[in-house]
Amino acid sequence: MGKKGKKEKKGRGAEKTAAKMEKKVSKRSRKEEEDLEALIVHFQTLDARKTEVVETPCSPPSPRLNASLSAHPEKDELILFGGEYFNGQKTVLYNELYVYHIRKDTWTKVDIPSPPPRRCAHQAVMVPQGGGQLWVFGGEFASPNGEQFYHYKDLWVLHLATKTWEQVRSTGGPSGRSGHRMVAWKRQLILFGGFHESTRDYIYYNDVYAFNLDTFAWSKLSPAGTGPTPRSGCQMSVTPQGGIVLYGGYSKQRVKKDVDKGTRHSDMFLLKPEDGREDKWVWTRINPSGVKPTPRSGFSVAMAPNHQTLFSRGVCDEEEEENLEGEVFNYLYSYEATRNRWFAGQLKGPKSKKKKCRRGRKEEPEGGSKQACGRASAQGPVEVVKEVVAEDGTVVTIKQVLAAPGSVGQAQSEDEDSSEEASSPVPGPCPRSNAMLAVKHGMLYVYGGMFEAGDRQITLSDLHCLDLHRMEAWKALVEMDPETQEWLEETDSEEDSEEEVEGAEGGYEDEDSAEESSAED
Repeated sequence: MGKKGKKEKKGRGAEKTAAKMEKKVSKRSRKEEEDLEALIVHFQTLDARKTEVVETPCSPPSPRLNASLSAHPEKDELILFGGEYFNGQKTVLYNELYVYHIRKDTWTKVDIPSPPPRRCAHQAVMVPQGGGQLWVFGGEFASPNGEQFYHYKDLWVLHLATKTWEQVRSTGGPSGRSGHRMVAWKRQLILFGGFHESTRDYIYYNDVYAFNLDTFAWSKLSPAGTGPTPRSGCQMSVTPQGGIVLYGGYSKQRVKKDVDKGTRHSDMFLLKPEDGREDKWVWTRINPSGVKPTPRSGFSVAMAPNHQTLFSRGVCDEEEEENLEGEVFNYLYSYEATRNRWFAGQLKGPKSKKKKCRRGRKEEPEGGSKQACGRASAQGPVEVVKEVVAEDGTVVTIKQVLAAPGSVGQAQSEDEDSSEEASSPVPGPCPRSNAMLAVKHGMLYVYGGMFEAGDRQITLSDLHCLDLHRMEAWKALVEMDPETQEWLEETDSEEDSEEEVEGAEGGYEDEDSAEESSAED
């Protein structure tokens, strides 16, 4: 009884500390958010000019990260919403809606009256009801200088059949946040974690909320068991057995004044209804077998048709005091809930080149036997170097390490000869973080994201796809356009900083005016 009482007392103490911290953060950030609310209202005034749905064929969207990419439940389309872009001086937020038509390989910009305010790092979940609905919660808005943040706590639904946005107002929901995760579970939306940040303070969450799609009501869940510590940017997906699996994430804590220490989590948990009751949940820590991903942040997640969770890319930042160095990843992993096992992605390479070795053609060099082919397939990773010249003349070098076909991942099937010729690795999407992933008809799509080259942040606008059934090679649908890469050096004076803010606001207006003029033409 004594030990149990101590544990309960300790748990209540942690809850009180978290509540005090949230109150403190809320108080300090209120003034900042009031300033940003005026800017948000200004942009909403611009959006209010839209009075009817306008669909305009267009070129691929501009570079961005932390947007959402969702597969239409009925049509061969991908829906891209929101995101952000930073050019070294100015942060730009979007609330644009783009549709990628898969079969036609074309893009359409859809302007819909009364859209959600501009945001990034939100969560978007697609459900099949009513011809398809895209539910969007939270996210953040940043000032043009990127120093102030406003965290949304609003809930929106895009009715795809009628192309209308609707804000759903319901009390008792999560506080304002970004970097949270949300999934569709039966007739509910389940939301976990995230963070809230102001100029001076921040707080990470590990709370769980459910939104009922029938009653349009929020409820806060209190799962039993020991669950994940507060974090953002984790993996969250529904299992075939009706549970919700959660992996990894990122959080930070202050170790001394103006010095924070980040933590990349690599633990994994299962959230499921207890005894089949939808009003009672329980956390269980799990330890999958297989080839586990290395700890990272900024990774992307999508669900495959066979109920596998696809886990790709991300960055591992090595933090030491105020220095920050990062390694960007490009590997693809999948988690199979039925076997509770991780698998590393394996590209098999073009079949035609494999057959050439199996048949032992005469044009093989002397000694080009199965043994020689075995040596070829056992070769180490290959580094592909690509130079991109930006519009301002800056040369950016992209280095990508590719594993040789057949060198990683699951074991080869029995009908594949282990002595196949290893063809040269086919470059896919370059390493990146905060990219957008979606799966449609067994095809994995990767769009946008960013990576850092020295002090420069490269934001991407390329689109690639991979056939998950064949796993042969990535296909580039939209190549990275060097002309879209703009990078401006930072300025130090207050006068320059004020000009940047004004210029950023004007840029938004000019952008909208240009779009309207283009539509009229």
